[in-house]
Amino acid sequence: MRELPQKEANLFREILKCYELKQYKRGFKGADQILKKFPEHGETLAMKGLFYNHMDKKDEAYEFVKKGLRHDLRSHICWHVFGLLYRSDKNYEEASKCYINALKFDKENIQILRDLSLLQMQMRTLEAYVETRHTLLELRPQNRQYWVAVAIAYQLMGKPELGVKVLTAYEETLKDIPSTPDYEHSEMLLYHNVLLEEAGDIQAALDHLDAIEKHVCDRRAIKENRAKYLLALGRMEEAGAGYRALLAINPDNMAYFEGLRKSVGLGSDHLTAKEQVEVLELFKGLQNEYPRSNAAKRLPLRYSTGEAFVTIADEYIRSMLRKGVPSLFVNIKTLYTDNEKQQAVEKLALGYLGALDKSKGFDNSGTIVEPPTALLWTLYFLAQHYDYKRNTDQALEYINRAIEHTPTLVELYMTKGRILKHAGDHLGAMAALNEGRELDLQDRFINSKCTKYMLRADKMAEAEKTVVLFTRADIANPLNDLVDMQSQWFPLEAGESHLRQGQIGKALKRFHQIDKHFNDYTEDQFDFHTYCLRKMTLRAYVSLVKLEDQLRSHPYYVRAAQNAVQCYVTLFDKPDGASTEEMEGMTEAEKKKFRSKQRKAELKAQQEAEDKKKKAAAAAAEATKKAGGSTVAAKVDEDPEGTKYTKVEDPLAEALNFLKPLQELAAERIETHLMGFEIYIRKNKLLLALKSLLKAVKIDPNHATLHEQLVRFALAVQKQKQASSIRPSVQSVIDQHWSTLYEGQDLDAFLAAFVEKNKNQDLVPHKISAAISASLVHPNEKSKAEALLFSIEEEQYNKVRSLEDVILVQKTLKSLRSSRLPEWKEKAKAWYPRATVFQS
Repeated sequence: MRELPQKEANLFREILKCYELKQYKRGFKGADQILKKFPEHGETLAMKGLFYNHMDKKDEAYEFVKKGLRHDLRSHICWHVFGLLYRSDKNYEEASKCYINALKFDKENIQILRDLSLLQMQMRTLEAYVETRHTLLELRPQNRQYWVAVAIAYQLMGKPELGVKVLTAYEETLKDIPSTPDYEHSEMLLYHNVLLEEAGDIQAALDHLDAIEKHVCDRRAIKENRAKYLLALGRMEEAGAGYRALLAINPDNMAYFEGLRKSVGLGSDHLTAKEQVEVLELFKGLQNEYPRSNAAKRLPLRYSTGEAFVTIADEYIRSMLRKGVPSLFVNIKTLYTDNEKQQAVEKLALGYLGALDKSKGFDNSGTIVEPPTALLWTLYFLAQHYDYKRNTDQALEYINRAIEHTPTLVELYMTKGRILKHAGDHLGAMAALNEGRELDLQDRFINSKCTKYMLRADKMAEAEKTVVLFTRADIANPLNDLVDMQSQWFPLEAGESHLRQGQIGKALKRFHQIDKHFNDYTEDQFDFHTYCLRKMTLRAYVSLVKLEDQLRSHPYYVRAAQNAVQCYVTLFDKPDGASTEEMEGMTEAEKKKFRSKQRKAELKAQQEAEDKKKKAAAAAAEATKKAGGSTVAAKVDEDPEGTKYTKVEDPLAEALNFLKPLQELAAERIETHLMGFEIYIRKNKLLLALKSLLKAVKIDPNHATLHEQLVRFALAVQKQKQASSIRPSVQSVIDQHWSTLYEGQDLDAFLAAFVEKNKNQDLVPHKISAAISASLVHPNEKSKAEALLFSIEEEQYNKVRSLEDVILVQKTLKSLRSSRLPEWKEKAKAWYPRATVFQS
């Protein structure tokens, strides 16, 4: 029964209004009134379920909505409500199916069509989105939002020329064009202009810009676009005038300077001697015109060389040191890719220090006496310079002198901490940062930096105490405030610390926190699909959508995913948590005893965690009582050890959940495919492992880790061939690509070719990879691998051998159970005497 008597029909309409006005309790009572007389009215049952959903009663919500559908399967309201229920649970695919069913019974329902279009945009099913938006446009052609939405859909599909046609057709229908600039109309016109540019018709975009100028509010956008279009069209003189006008507005915008440089015919990054003179003259004139512009003074350093560079750098660095600019080194560090410029800067800085010590001036003339702070900032600069070169002793000498000069400057302790961190002394780095933090307890940045260094030193308790100094004080567990604020650096560093300590469960808990944050970012865009169209912030909206499409390629997510995959791979390789070293040589009885001991230790740890949780809850209750009930109740952590993450049935399937977003959004990164191989080779999916290798080879065929994986893949294929367990169809596909991967060589020749290829390139990671590969191919000939690893001590590697490389060699020797491990440790201590990892 769908038709209701007049009185109940009016009440049902009131119920719908209650939902729109978010008066859920009142609507719930109204639904009960109808259901007393008509207990099988499907649409009322469905609405009651919807009200239950907003009262956080999910089970009852689904029960009533499904009951309503059973009684009225042809009701668009029942299907729409079912869709709303799925949408609230973020199950967009099922929600869209429900909306499509609803439209079968009410094809022109505007609300359902709008809701469906939002889901289609959220899921990026753009072809379906265009179709739905076209339907809405046909039903309401007078609504500007529907025209614009169709144009956006075409742009996101890569068809901006169709978007241009849509907006042109709409603008032709307009009768009342605002006589004065109107923001919403202005944004639509600028968006139209962006589409013209994206379609590749620059002349049309320029003509359109001239036509709409009087209707546009954003004057700077007009000037920027005009200068850009004129430059693209080769109208250099006009483009130059445009960029000069922009520099008058903002003389520190690097892009404006670059545009002006290109407009005068000096667009190449590799300038001839004549062009170099011209570009320096150009910047000299700009410096006179804008004497306070840092960009005008900094850019000539990029384009000058030789004596010209020394002269400009001398003037620039002196000025910055005199003013006491802490960011000077960071500002010019990009020049250090040119070794000649790096040496010139070093010579200048050492000259300043010698002159300051002798005559208190930057030269030895004695005529100009610099302020006392000039010596401080020169020492600070030199400490950073030598740290960049990884000359720890020199860097520490200068930073200690600076601290003696001014012991109250926080930046000095931060730099000292960074120097010690690069030297591998994480405890010393933490102590330096903590000393700096105590100088200014109200500085949140130094507090956070100190916390990070504590985590790098694996001092979790100290880190947690430090980081909560700047969280909310009115909650029982302040660490939860970091989760609510979606802080990413803390869980990432904490997770990596737990991973280093072998606490896989706690590490995974942190990495899943980061994954949740990225899920939240994706969900948060949902409301913008309607908001941005309503407010006509179209350019910002398209930027947001494109950003969301690449969101998980962010370095934070990539790091978290790599670490999570490593955790799950470890769980797969060692499901009982025992290392292969611990189990080595044990009889079955001993192994059984060892596992029993492990289980008891695990149960004891769980019991301790439970006791700790109870104490924390009691402390929170006491704190609430003392505060007069004002403290926010703590969220009880049901799984402090992250046990639910380590007890998964299929660790590799969980690892794939982290990998799949990267395969879609960060396919250009070789790390994505290296992770994929590690998972697929363990799942015995040879074709998927092959696919990962082929993609990695396309990105960087000489990557060190890739070489090792190629060897492991060949060995896996050989093993399956010998066991006759490989299917002919799989073998056929592998054979097709074998020459691409191995260039027709057997494994010994492939290994020899890799070593020979990288012999003269001083690439330490490649030496390590060759050693690991040799140990895999010839497990009984350990000396070959050891010889390759120890070749890294040769003099030619002194400048390229990093601390990370030396640590990796140590780990490799340990995994090989090499008797030469103590010998390597002694060498490592000599190279990196401060590194804690080599201390006994």
